[in-house]
Formats: sequence, C-alpha cells, structure tokens
Amino acid sequence: MPSAGRKPPARVLIAADKFKGSLTAVEVGRRLMAGLRSVHPALDVEALPVADGGDGTVAAALAAGFERRESVVSGPLGTPVTAAYALRGDTAVVEMAETSGLQHLPPGRFAPLTATTRGCGELLGAALDAGARTVVLGVGGSATTDGGAGLLTALGARLLTAEGEPVEPGGGGLAALASADLSGLDPRLATTEVILASDVDNPLTGPTGAAAVYGPQKGAGPEDVAALDAALRHYVTVLDQAGAPGAAALAEAPGAGAAGGLGYGALVGLGARFRPGIEVMIDVLGFAPALDRADLVITGEGSLDAQTLHGKAPAGVAAAARARGIEVLAVCGRLALTTEALQEAGIRRAYALTDLEPDVERCIAEAGPLLERLAARLAQDL
Repeated sequence: MPSAGRKPPARVLIAADKFKGSLTAVEVGRRLMAGLRSVHPALDVEALPVADGGDGTVAAALAAGFERRESVVSGPLGTPVTAAYALRGDTAVVEMAETSGLQHLPPGRFAPLTATTRGCGELLGAALDAGARTVVLGVGGSATTDGGAGLLTALGARLLTAEGEPVEPGGGGLAALASADLSGLDPRLATTEVILASDVDNPLTGPTGAAAVYGPQKGAGPEDVAALDAALRHYVTVLDQAGAPGAAALAEAPGAGAAGGLGYGALVGLGARFRPGIEVMIDVLGFAPALDRADLVITGEGSLDAQTLHGKAPAGVAAAARARGIEVLAVCGRLALTTEALQEAGIRRAYALTDLEPDVERCIAEAGPLLERLAARLAQDL
C-alpha cells in the first residue's frame, strides 16, 4: 500500500551499475523502478544504467540511445567471436571484454601466456570504418596480459622476432620480441580521439602492475606472473628503442596496467588519453541532463566496499550528484562500508540485499525479486 502522509521526491533518477553475476545495469534499473512504484505508483522515475568502463559498458551506452553494431573478430584464443560496440554519431563505445574477456574462454580454462587482445583492435577498426572519430575504449574483465600487443598488430603495427616473424600471440610471446614498427598503424588514428576508460590506475609492470595484480585472476601462477612481468618490461624496452613516443614513461602512467596492459598499448600506440571510466561514461551517457531533472539519485552495484571508493560507478555518480546538492541513496547485494565512509562518498544511506536474505548464494540466485523488495523498503523511507 502507498505510504500515507508522506510526500515522495518529485523525480527520482536511478543510476546504478550491474550486480555482477546476477543482474545487468538495465535489469537493476527495472527492478528498482518496480519496487519503488509498488509503494508510490505515480512516482516519476527515470533509469539511466551506468558503467565504469568494464563489462557492461556497451550495454549502458545502448540503454542511453546508442546504436548497436556487431562485428566478427578474434577472441582471446584466436577463435572468432561476435562482438558488439555502440555508436552514436561519430562517437563509439568499444568494450574490450566483448572481444578479449574472460567470458570468451571455455569453462575452467585460462590462457595467461597466450590470450590476445587482437580482437579488440579489430573491433576498434570496425568502429573507425563506421565513421567513429571519438572512441571510448572501456577496459576490464580481460583474459589477457599482452600489453595491448594484439590490439596494436590488428591496427597495423609490426612486432617481430629476431627471425623477422610476428611474435606469438599473448604476453608470453613478447619475450621473443626483437623489433617494433608502429609506422603502419591505421592513419585514421591520427585524427581520432581515443579515451581509455578504466576503473584502475595501475602501472604496466612491477608489484602493482598488470601481471602481479591481475595475472592470478586470469590463471597465472607465480612462475607465469614472473615471466609475464619480464616480458612486458622487455616489450617496453623494445618499443622505447624503436622510438615510440613516451614508451618508457607511459609504462608508469595511470591506466597502463589496465586489462592486462591493454591500457599501455592504447596509450603508447593510439595516443589514448586516460580518464576514470565512470567520469567518461557520465559524459557519454548524458548523465548531466538527467541529473538536472532529479531531486533524488539511487545508485549501486553488487558489492559496496573499499574498491567502490576508488573509481567505481557508485562513487562517481555520488560525486556528481553531491556537486549539485542532490541527495544520494545506494542499493547493493553486500555492504562492506561504514556509515561514515558512505557519507564521505556522498551517499546518505545504503540498502543491501543481505538485510533481507543473509544467505549470499540466495541473494545472487534471487537478486531480482529481492531487489524489488529492497526498493519497496527504500520507498517507504522516502
């Protein structure tokens, strides 16, 4: 029943990311809207799914009105996959997980030394063919640690062994790299703005680099991590000797280690500019006009934790809303932040599925209905 004697906000904006493994950002928006309207049927609610550059970025762009385009490209193991990107005017959103993500590996199989980002370069080339002159390259969820070598070779770079043969795919192959030539890169890149959108700012190599931090998630054991880190260092040296502008310095740049070093390949070869993914997507998705129409924002993601505060979508949404003086509430599957930490991030209160169902596995399996119930509870508190 609608709450008596309470006046809900004039307009609510739902700007939530996915609940990974349970609900897409679009589904989160729909469930929240249904739950809110179960209490306030006439509530004016707008849903604008958001993403931080990782998997789900293209879906968020499509929900915001971009056109879906597809292309058959190389998957992380070299086998063909059908990948989508989003296009509106001359702006494309390309998500590397669509081509080189872990979801394209057979169940239980990893390829830390051989997985390639070639398909990402092929998809970016398809976007250029379609007329894109601004490309938002969202990175995250990768199966690869090849430093973006596959990306660059797909776009015309030559990375050769001492015998003059192309290096083998994957980060492991970079150990045999003897020469590099970037002069054959697609000339359209010179007049294309490439924005590297990522929620991580790791360098390429070292203890906080691509191999050390993210390699184990991709099946790399300790010996693999050491081999990959050494190969990536060698890759930087060869590119620097080949005269690639800023090759050595860019290995330490924020975002160079994103997506197994794909960020580095984009920075050094494509002239990409790094920006936190949520900031980019807020601009691209038309978040500012939606915020102008709102007097309450609901954001969220599967887990609100310490990582949320470092470039994840809810933190970016909350920061933008707080700058306008708009109140922010959050929903999540699991809450691991204190009230003080939430408020410092600009979130007044968070509602978690585990408040309704302590069993985490059931929360994941029944996330949709539980989220509707959680939204109804939130609506009663408005």
